[in-house]
Amino acid sequence: MAKVAAEAAGRQAASFVLGCVAALTLVLLLQRRPEELTRPRAPVQFFGSRSLSSPSGRGGGGTSPSSPPSAPAGPAAIVAAADGQLQTAVPVQANATKLMKPAAAGATTTAATADDLGRVPATPAHRQQEGEADDAEFPGLAAVVARAATPDDRTVIITCVNHAWAAPGSLLDLFLESFRVGDGIADLLDHVLIVAMDPLAMARCRVLHPHCYLYTMPGIDFASAKFFLSKEYLELVWSKLKLQRRVLQLGYNFLFTDVDILWFRNPFKHVTAYADMSISSDVFFGDPDNMDNFPNTGFFHVRPNKRTIAMTRAWHEARERYPGRNEQPVFNAIKKGLVRDLRLRLQYMDPAFMGGFCSYGKDLRRICTMHANCCVGLGNKLRDLRTLLADWRNYTAMPHWAKQHAKWTVPGACIH
Repeated sequence: MAKVAAEAAGRQAASFVLGCVAALTLVLLLQRRPEELTRPRAPVQFFGSRSLSSPSGRGGGGTSPSSPPSAPAGPAAIVAAADGQLQTAVPVQANATKLMKPAAAGATTTAATADDLGRVPATPAHRQQEGEADDAEFPGLAAVVARAATPDDRTVIITCVNHAWAAPGSLLDLFLESFRVGDGIADLLDHVLIVAMDPLAMARCRVLHPHCYLYTMPGIDFASAKFFLSKEYLELVWSKLKLQRRVLQLGYNFLFTDVDILWFRNPFKHVTAYADMSISSDVFFGDPDNMDNFPNTGFFHVRPNKRTIAMTRAWHEARERYPGRNEQPVFNAIKKGLVRDLRLRLQYMDPAFMGGFCSYGKDLRRICTMHANCCVGLGNKLRDLRTLLADWRNYTAMPHWAKQHAKWTVPGACIH
């Protein structure tokens, strides 16, 4: 009996000790922050907002209205200032395309990772640091871009027009109409910034659209239609680069689109999280990483970081080495150097999705945008773009079983 009593007492003592250990562990766990216990992973978001994802998107590429409004704050960043020098900046919002863990409440930011070294902040203090010279050249641009950009991942769609392109019945009307008749992309118009290159274009823009910005150059008339490679034409196309660099310095992603492009589906689904710059292609060899693809600078997406800011500066400065050329062949000439020297992450978009008259996707079930490139003359562009818009309307009215046989009308005015 004594032996049995001793064993019982031993078991009771062991149970008491284990109970104390369990209670102490529970107390310690309750004192920890909930996020340290669960450490949830934020879902991958491509351009985070509902407005930048078509409702018919594949695989949940877009977010629903119940999705988190923004990505968590990221680490401190080393950024390129307006003069091209690197400087330490305040913590910035993480890019919505990256897989990030939520920061613990009250936690301090840590040193920047290698992938975040180029992240550009968008605080008022940083905008002031970018230099008064840029603000003087682009007065009010920061406020206009802020109104047009998506609130969560800070993306803006930019196009440029002069009076000839903005006149009633001209390219701007077709451009805006394509969003309205496209496949669930009307909401993207809320994030389109139209840059007017002359006062008449600005007046017309204000009639049609809420987000307009006037950018003129002293002594140069951008109002009328310009002949390809004329002096005024070259000034017009090269001036866009300086404005685009300023948008990057302000910390915004941008997708630049020529106004002679019709939008039918959401192209952001084909912009990868890897690329600093995703660009459309006139000649595509099947591999988005093949640097021998021929770029088309009428449609490209850029993320804000030190590499892309340096890229736009180097691209603009290369103009002096290639007199008489527009920005597209110059970019084609220097692209491999930009990838090598700046470690620019450049990828090409498949013409099956981002098509054009040079190389257009024939499958209407896949096409996102169509560009009236390889075409000279405003009248020719208008004639063929109107035909394509009619083709799209006919396609969307077809029964589902017939859509696989739909074809574009050959752009006969532009392609002979």
